[in-house]
Amino acid sequence: MLKNRIILGVLEMIVALGAIPTGISMIIRPDGSGMGLELARLESSPFESFLIPGIFLVFFNGILQLTGAWLTFRKSTVAGHFGMAVGMILIFWLLAQIYYLELTHFLQVVFFVIGLFEVYLGRMLP
Repeated sequence: MLKNRIILGVLEMIVALGAIPTGISMIIRPDGSGMGLELARLESSPFESFLIPGIFLVFFNGILQLTGAWLTFRKSTVAGHFGMAVGMILIFWLLAQIYYLELTHFLQVVFFVIGLFEVYLGRMLP
């Protein structure tokens, strides 16, 4: 159980530490220039800029994942359920991203697998 808890907490931190600076960059520069992205990538999406995706990224895949890591390392009784929830949010985020923007980067697959592991590990916690 302790091994599952440690792995879940580390995965949550990895996601958060990737999502927060990326999302902040999208918020500060909603034209995507801070990340080397072009607005043309959003043509088939419901968004006109990277602002809303950036806010979503910071909150749902950043702050909530960081909260999940904190709960996991504090051995909270809700850490497992929270881990499953943030894992599912990450999976849905990536499915939407792939639907609207297509599969464009190997990290989409990596983070999708991380989301699956978060759901699984969250289920394994007491």
